[in-house]
Amino acid sequence: MSDDAVFARVMDSFARQGLMKTLRATLDHASPGRVVIGLPFSQAITQQHGFGHAGAITSIVDSACGYAALTLMPEGKAVLTSEFKINLLAPAAGERFEAEGRVIRAGKRQHVAMGEAFAIQNGARKSIAVMLATLVVIDGEGGLSN
Repeated sequence: MSDDAVFARVMDSFARQGLMKTLRATLDHASPGRVVIGLPFSQAITQQHGFGHAGAITSIVDSACGYAALTLMPEGKAVLTSEFKINLLAPAAGERFEAEGRVIRAGKRQHVAMGEAFAIQNGARKSIAVMLATLVVIDGEGGLSN
């Protein structure tokens, strides 16, 4: 699958995520095994000290890992996160945040991905979180049906 086709597949799914819309997150890059999601700073994602909330940062890193896994799955298959571990390394202080997900191992039933979140301030990029995620392969491209 070409990089353009990979990006289109991920964008189709990303556009259906209500949380990413709510956060105003953007799909910045998608290629086989690697996805980058951006998040602008806003008061809507802060915690009580004015930093970006760990929940918002975790959400974009989880999605970046999941979509990185999706890029390596065959058509007709989709992804769900089954577990993750996140280490928050520094307060989320920046004008913008980026989450990069990279597949470490792609298997038939599950993929393992590593994610990293960065705060961007005045052009400087600082690592603020790392994640290790396990993602399961499921049937179907869409969501739940009733």
